Amino acid sequence: MATRHLHVVRHGAANTFGELTDVGRQQSKLVADRLAGLPIDAIWHSPLSRAARSAEIIGEYLPNAPVREAAELIDHVPHVPDDIPPAWAGFFDGYDPAEAAAGTRLANALIDRFARPADTETHEVLVTHAYQVAWLVRDALGAPLARWLGLSCGNTALTAIEYYSGAAPTVLLYNDMGHLPPDLRWTGFGPGVRP
Repeated sequence: MATRHLHVVRHGAANTFGELTDVGRQQSKLVADRLAGLPIDAIWHSPLSRAARSAEIIGEYLPNAPVREAAELIDHVPHVPDDIPPAWAGFFDGYDPAEAAAGTRLANALIDRFARPADTETHEVLVTHAYQVAWLVRDALGAPLARWLGLSCGNTALTAIEYYSGAAPTVLLYNDMGHLPPDLRWTGFGPGVRP
């Protein structure tokens, strides 16, 4: 049975202009080193510069894997719940029905393109954004649509999902930062106590 292995990575830490910082570049090199031992067939990235640059760095460590843009990986809000949880009310202020519908279309395109089995054994790296990682995990687990809320991940944290023909997907890793030293972990999260 052919398996599609998705190695999903949030981009490295970026500044307010969306460009990788020195920390983000270092994080990207460390996740690349972790992925270098795998038989990676392709590296896909969001069109946004922070993800594209992270993918370029990863590609330097995986020279046999082509680095390509995938519009489906762009940063967006994948789902606006009808009944917004009170803790998230401020987050969704200003989202109108057209924006919500556009987010739904992008989320569906992401799932249609990447969250399915392949005809042959494949290992792909997706360099994307926190919401897209959350959406892929939510989908793989068959969780309710609103469950993507609160599934945050750190910069260059690794999530691994496998897709098989005739079986439910398997989430092997989520938000794994084992390749990062303690001082480079938990970037991309708000302040708080972390394990």
